[in-house]
Amino acid sequence: MESHCWKPGTHSGLVMVAVIVSSRHCNINPDNVATPIAASLGDLTTLALLSWIASLLFAAIDERQWLAPVIIGICALLTPVWGWIAAKNKYTKEVLDTGWTPVISAMLISSIGGLILDFTVSNFKGIAVYQPVINGVGGNLVAVQASRISTSLHQDSRLGKLPHYASSVCLNPLSVFCSQGGHARTARLLLMMVIPGHLIFSYTISYLQAGHTSLTPIFVAVYLVAAILQVFMLLYICQVMIHWMWTHRIDPDNSAIPYLTALGDLLGTSLLAVAFKFLYLVGDRDSDVGD
Repeated sequence: MESHCWKPGTHSGLVMVAVIVSSRHCNINPDNVATPIAASLGDLTTLALLSWIASLLFAAIDERQWLAPVIIGICALLTPVWGWIAAKNKYTKEVLDTGWTPVISAMLISSIGGLILDFTVSNFKGIAVYQPVINGVGGNLVAVQASRISTSLHQDSRLGKLPHYASSVCLNPLSVFCSQGGHARTARLLLMMVIPGHLIFSYTISYLQAGHTSLTPIFVAVYLVAAILQVFMLLYICQVMIHWMWTHRIDPDNSAIPYLTALGDLLGTSLLAVAFKFLYLVGDRDSDVGD
């Protein structure tokens, strides 16, 4: 059990090191590639472990009822061991001390999105296949922006004081997207990636017949509006949140991305639910959309 659990994490760590080193050798900013790959590998590892353990427990539900308590007991016994190892390393000690609040808060925020999805999918089956897409795209795009802003703050100022080009925490949305600074240019570029990215994913889903929703013109238009609104809000929240954390001497590298990805899940699921409800009300209510 233990060997199966640490192998995916070890492989993910090795891949991340390889990605960052290769990016540096190729003169590519690791902030642009490392964070989305880390998020994708994390999702893949989590789903692989969850499906494997769930299959194991389901097969043993009648004959080996002791298996689930044993697994929980092993994890509980190993937790202080891994905590002690992390506390001995100066690079992980800070995360061990301050990383609990964002992770637990992100879990609570994502759980609200899960409740919304559970309520909505019973009426609109088509939402199930698009929910991972809209949340994954939004989360990865805002994670890139968060990494770039955090790296810039670390390079240009000390923790607790904003640099000269970021004079305030509360920003006008227009300045986040329309100013001449580098972060605004990146925000515009990330926002422009939403439409082509979602079109590719949507038509791929349709081509593979993986979803329950027909790609009518009105569906595509409403879906893209929801996706653009999600990323627009996430990019604005990202800028404000990271500046606020920096002024309060909280390292954004340790805290920002869990909050942003959880908010991405909540916003994406909520906007998708509103989009499907709107489609139903305007008449796109065949069995694909939900009836």
